Amino acid sequence: MPQAQETVLEIDLKALEYNYQLLRSKLKPTTKFMAVVKAFGYGSDAILVAKHLEKLGVEYFAVAYAKEGIALRDAGIKTPILVLHPQPVNFKRIIQHCLEPSLYNARVLKAFIAVAEAEEQKEYTVHIKFNTGLNRLGFWENDVDFIVGKLKSTSSIKAASIFSHLAASEDLNEKEFTKNQINNFRKIALEFEQKIGYKPMLHQLNTSGVLNYSEEAQYDMVRCGIGLYGFGNDEFFTSQLKNVFNLKSVISQIHMIEPNESVGYNRAFRAPHFMKTATIPIGHADGIHRALGNQKGAVAIKGKKAPMIGNICMDMIMVDITKIDCKEGDEVIIFDTQEAINDLAKSANTISYEVLTAISQRVNRIVK
Repeated sequence: MPQAQETVLEIDLKALEYNYQLLRSKLKPTTKFMAVVKAFGYGSDAILVAKHLEKLGVEYFAVAYAKEGIALRDAGIKTPILVLHPQPVNFKRIIQHCLEPSLYNARVLKAFIAVAEAEEQKEYTVHIKFNTGLNRLGFWENDVDFIVGKLKSTSSIKAASIFSHLAASEDLNEKEFTKNQINNFRKIALEFEQKIGYKPMLHQLNTSGVLNYSEEAQYDMVRCGIGLYGFGNDEFFTSQLKNVFNLKSVISQIHMIEPNESVGYNRAFRAPHFMKTATIPIGHADGIHRALGNQKGAVAIKGKKAPMIGNICMDMIMVDITKIDCKEGDEVIIFDTQEAINDLAKSANTISYEVLTAISQRVNRIVK
């Protein structure tokens, strides 16, 4: 790639494909793969990612909200799309765009049936979510009779799958809890199948679930998000994956700072000696967490670490380049490896998910 001339996020589709194939290799040939592309593809570009994965044969996509699914449909994506957290206000649009809602409580189940009947749908595809311990969304196990009764009372919808979500699949210290979730879901699934009279698809595993519990709970489909973008549940698995994100910028201006001169808002940094600083066109409005200011975070210039100094501005950061031989217009690497992303996450007391999904949509995306 040519050197960056502005702030850009490079998306490595070859790395994405590698990660997909690696995760797929851990599955049975008959197991379907649901690629999670919510939150702009975990901060990348959901449309670019989905189009590439569709060519590779992904059987399903998952998004959080109806708006995300509609954007994929408008971009020409034909693959089935599960909407994980739909709201009743969007049910008519969900049907219009052939999206498949997760129905997770009595309110949304009854509301979707009402809309589906009004739209004269026949066996419209829905997915029923059960809560097995995450305590976020989902029916309880004692709701099976209610759900089956509602499904049998209408011809407007049909459950294509029932599913649940693991709370701590990445933490082997919580293995007993996770296995209890798996066993509970298996019990729910058996009861549901017996009472509904047919066998819907089952899915419970996320990326960490695939890596840690593939033997126990692979079922008919798995849902992978963060693994596609280069992160496993520990350093070993992450090292097997490839980084998809390269966030780059440039040096806009270089300043010579005298001792005790301040840099940035609130005079949060004061030079202890003669210094050279660089101003870079990226700030907290672009996803650089304010917690990274005052020498908590760093970028790379000419292969050397340049600490962020002063408070992070909305559109700019300032870094210490006293010991770096560089000039205005030179490229700046915010991150280009999983290690660099994790380092920024640790420095901001957060996780890689937040670092990635925080990258503003005003940052230009390009395919590497």
